[in-house]
Amino acid sequence: MARFSALVAFVALGAAVGVTAQEPNCARNYTVQLGDTCNSIAAAQNVPTLQLEEVNADKIDADCSNLALGEPLCLGIIGQDCNVTHVVASGDTCSSIAGAAGIKFSLLLTNNPNIDDNCDNIGIGEVLCTANTTIVQ
Repeated sequence: MARFSALVAFVALGAAVGVTAQEPNCARNYTVQLGDTCNSIAAAQNVPTLQLEEVNADKIDADCSNLALGEPLCLGIIGQDCNVTHVVASGDTCSSIAGAAGIKFSLLLTNNPNIDDNCDNIGIGEVLCTANTTIVQ
């Protein structure tokens, strides 16, 4: 019983102080806060939504509905971390996003492989990588 109490205390302390993600090559860490969504974390931390989801695929389900308060997340892998982003707003198109970022449409698609060639599958609130170099995924 004492070992169980110690484990509970350790877990509670870890959640209170903000445990870092366990990914060995993690460039940036984040601890899930009350009310977070994948898009809200991505927007606040300048990380593409897709990158956040892929780096944490072992923790985050496909629709990002299982974030747990206090859960440590990795925001990007060293050498593959895009931190230049754009939050999709109403009326945005891939062409307008690329133009505002000063990058080519093709680079936007390369750095956001979840976007189809017609760019008709981006969603409001989604965070896209708008880096001016290719980010290895």
